[in-house]
Amino acid sequence: MLSAESLKRIDREIAKYPADQKQSAVMGALVIAQDEKGWLATETMDFVAQYLGMAPVAVYEVATFYNMYNLEPTGKFKLTICTCLPCGLQGSLDAADHLKERLGIGFNETTADGRFTLKEGECMGACSMAPVVLVNNRRMCDYMSNDKLDALVDELGKKA
Repeated sequence: MLSAESLKRIDREIAKYPADQKQSAVMGALVIAQDEKGWLATETMDFVAQYLGMAPVAVYEVATFYNMYNLEPTGKFKLTICTCLPCGLQGSLDAADHLKERLGIGFNETTADGRFTLKEGECMGACSMAPVVLVNNRRMCDYMSNDKLDALVDELGKKA
């Protein structure tokens, strides 16, 4: 279900915990599985549960609680914009509207070319730097004016 390389990476996560607590590696294992597969299908989560000796429902609980996990296919670039109240008061709602217009999609949608998925996020811990956009759960972009949003979309579009 997962490559040998991914299983090695999961084993390194498991090694961080006592032998009888390997289920503590579930978040890391899900990230690794998602990195390989692009998203977390039920079958992938079931495999992670079996590999960690957990009930599948316990894995589903983790995967559905955190918005960093993709439970359906996404575009090549997942853009998550924080829209919680502090960020909203600093312009993130307007920034979200700009992205929606620029990309021609709403939240939880993917562009027709498969390049971009737009997600709404909750508190990324960077309220003072709002609007904040997280690219593929890895790269945080802050103080995102409309010009900076356009530049980000242009930059990522060239990589697709």
